Amino acid sequence: MQPVHRLANVTLHHVEAGRGEPVVLLHGWPQTWYEWRKVMPALAERYRVIAPDLRGLGDSSRPLEGYDKQTVAADVGELLDHLGVERFHLVGHDWGGPTAFALASLRPRAVRTLAILDVTIPGIGPTDITQGGRRWHHAFHMTPDLPEALVQGREAAYLGWFYRNFAWRPDAIGPEDVAEYLRTYTQPGALRAGFAYYRAMPTDAARNRALLDSGFRLEMPVLALGGARAEARGRGEEPLSCLRAVALDVRGGVVPDCGHFVPEEQPELLAARLLEHFALG
Repeated sequence: MQPVHRLANVTLHHVEAGRGEPVVLLHGWPQTWYEWRKVMPALAERYRVIAPDLRGLGDSSRPLEGYDKQTVAADVGELLDHLGVERFHLVGHDWGGPTAFALASLRPRAVRTLAILDVTIPGIGPTDITQGGRRWHHAFHMTPDLPEALVQGREAAYLGWFYRNFAWRPDAIGPEDVAEYLRTYTQPGALRAGFAYYRAMPTDAARNRALLDSGFRLEMPVLALGGARAEARGRGEEPLSCLRAVALDVRGGVVPDCGHFVPEEQPELLAARLLEHFALG
């Protein structure tokens, strides 16, 4: 089922499968809900799986503003209200991770368990999300107007570089998968919206630091996983170290033979780890 919901300030597309306790999967950049295609069938055998396209991305609408992760998280919360979902398991990869963190912070009693995949939270933890500037594209994407000017019309070359170089397994994201991602990232406004996730980082980091300094801590079980292959931009134990700074019950580690795209490179292993984790909540 792939309905579209008109919310207060955005229209969100989402894909749904299975029945049972709800599981919400939040994607990253340069991807859409489609990054969960290999994981959803295993989860849907036991759970109701909900995978939205985040604000500005996929087949959701592309407002000019609102790409700080608190606003994006509020979109997801509003969607879940429309779907009648009160409590749920929550999983986020890449920018879906900070969005999931924001949603868990906004609705801590609603989130049964939280899982963060190959990303750290801006403003929190011993390692900054840019890895001291090694994530070169962060600064590029934050630059006003220039990325749009240089990438427009060259999306296949630019985004294709990420699909190839951020994955340890070369077959993880195939030509048909790239075509599906390009279908939406070549639409009007999609590049701007994607770069806006990066341009909101200073706001995200300031809010998260203030939350950490307030003494707030997540109490639900948290799973934090990073790809083991640093040469394919896997973050290793960085997510685990980061979440331990702001959550009380954290487990996790590294995903072997995996770069950044955990849901597509190691879907069977990830599904098994998630199912084990959901049982804690």
